[in-house]
Amino acid sequence: MLPSGPAAFDPFPLGPPPLPHRLADTGGGSQLITAVAPSPGATTGRLTWWDRRAGRWYEAGGAPARFGAKGLAEGTGRVQGTSTTPTGLYALPYAFGIAPAPAGTRYAYRRVTRDSWWCQDNASASYNRWVEPLPSDCAPGEAEHLVTYRRQYAHALVVAFNYDRPVRGRGAGIFLHVDGKGATAGCVSVPERAMRALLRWADPRRRPHLAIGTEDGPLAVTRY
Repeated sequence: MLPSGPAAFDPFPLGPPPLPHRLADTGGGSQLITAVAPSPGATTGRLTWWDRRAGRWYEAGGAPARFGAKGLAEGTGRVQGTSTTPTGLYALPYAFGIAPAPAGTRYAYRRVTRDSWWCQDNASASYNRWVEPLPSDCAPGEAEHLVTYRRQYAHALVVAFNYDRPVRGRGAGIFLHVDGKGATAGCVSVPERAMRALLRWADPRRRPHLAIGTEDGPLAVTRY
């Protein structure tokens, strides 16, 4: 007699379900990126990108990741200037770079020029936005001149942390970008080869999101 009921079919017979199946939310699309650190104070971890097919998530690629110099912090309570990477689940509005977009990139890709800045001035109407040129209400010392980060911003994706309705003092300019020399100021970074592969893979029509968190504990990526 054949078994019946819930025990009759095990969709993950070889072990625990892949990470995306354990997340509280994946953004509703069929692509997902996870950035996972071993602990809140860690500055390194793993970035993995996933495809959803026929109701199941499959790993599509991966790379070592770097986080903020002070580790990770809960995104809803993060404080600007703390060099922490905000945990949470975030959309990826568009890509940008100093270098041309890799062949096959489907995301809207904005090229950096000498007039390109990211405003981080809490007093500015352009807080947490790309500006070109720098507006008078955004102090140069409170903005990133994107072209000066030739290695890191060769290619990048904007992470929609504190983006749709910016909260002053929570933080601005969080990206997924190419590695620099070490930990970041709050972004997530990966080797250039991985960043180029991500841009060739990511399809905005499939609504990819980025989930950032730790392996377990209060900042566990599975919460998001």
